Amino acid sequence: MIKSVSSRNSSVQTGANELQARWTKVVGRRSFLAGVGAVGAVLTAGKLAANTGRPLPPGDVAILRFLAAAELIESDLWEQYNELGGVKGGNAAYKLALENLDEDMPQYIADNTDDELSHAAFLNAYLSFHGANPVDLDEFRTLPSSRATGALPLGRLTNLMALNVDTSWYTRYRSRFNPDLGATFPQAVTISNEPAIPLNDIDTPPEQPQPVPPATPRQARMQAIANTAGFHFAMIEQGGSSLYNCMSLKVTDPEVLRIVVSIGGVEVNHFAVWHDKAGNAVAQPLAGVTDPETGVTFPDLNSAPFGGERFQTNLIMPEPCQFIDPRFPACSVIRPDLTANAGAVAAVNALTTDLLFQGQTTRFFDTVMALATAADAAQRG
Repeated sequence: MIKSVSSRNSSVQTGANELQARWTKVVGRRSFLAGVGAVGAVLTAGKLAANTGRPLPPGDVAILRFLAAAELIESDLWEQYNELGGVKGGNAAYKLALENLDEDMPQYIADNTDDELSHAAFLNAYLSFHGANPVDLDEFRTLPSSRATGALPLGRLTNLMALNVDTSWYTRYRSRFNPDLGATFPQAVTISNEPAIPLNDIDTPPEQPQPVPPATPRQARMQAIANTAGFHFAMIEQGGSSLYNCMSLKVTDPEVLRIVVSIGGVEVNHFAVWHDKAGNAVAQPLAGVTDPETGVTFPDLNSAPFGGERFQTNLIMPEPCQFIDPRFPACSVIRPDLTANAGAVAAVNALTTDLLFQGQTTRFFDTVMALATAADAAQRG
């Protein structure tokens, strides 16, 4: 909700104090700010709050508030991946299993985490600067952390310990058909009730080697967990690509449009990277790993009964597909991008089906869905 000009002016100092406290809390929690100057981040936040900008269109505020919530959620899951498997991640075996997908995986995870944290911080600061309410989900940080070496004992917004990962993005981006025109797509890999991070040190010892192929059940379990993470990374970021594209079509203010398309472009970049890495889990020499606990298997998608363009693992550029109208020539695009399939409510529903919010409260779902519904209702004015 946008405050009136008079009430906003009378509460500038209060807003500055609140934002200063919020930034101090963020600095204490997010170690990545140390690299860019935590003091500077705090001072900048205070300065922004003291120089409130023009009111934004209500629809744009609704869009930015949902995107801020989405980035807080993304930041929460990426922080968990980064604690265990990033450059400074504390779980050696998990890092080795991720490096079996690509030796640069820890660096990419750390960078992706920093990106999402920066998005959340920027969107909330921009909302505050323009007199709109920022988004705070801290009351919902109640889900447990992993007990594996490297995980910090923090309350979480998201649950990465038993996911149903939707891998239909893989076959969708290799198809000439488009979900916005009614097409449906099969799963590339069936990933059900599978952890994407190690659960504890007994299940997956943190100092074990991770050869290719795995030689022991515990090594196979850890590799399957890392493979699941690889597919989950891509699932999350392709969803962000579609979401930002969809929201850009609803924005009124040119500067807000600049924000949405600029952050959206980074989401597309993330997806391209993770698309490539996920394919390494289902190609030789790593293909064939099965989790001995869940039975989740990562087959060789380049061999029968798979193979061909529908599954080819090095085919990572989006294939041309139907767009706008099937009478037009096929075009390589982000898909979906219509509200029904790519909007805010669709994003929340997809993450819920993913079991990313398993254990969250009814109040959490009500809060996030209310933000999503308002964002989807926005119209370019």
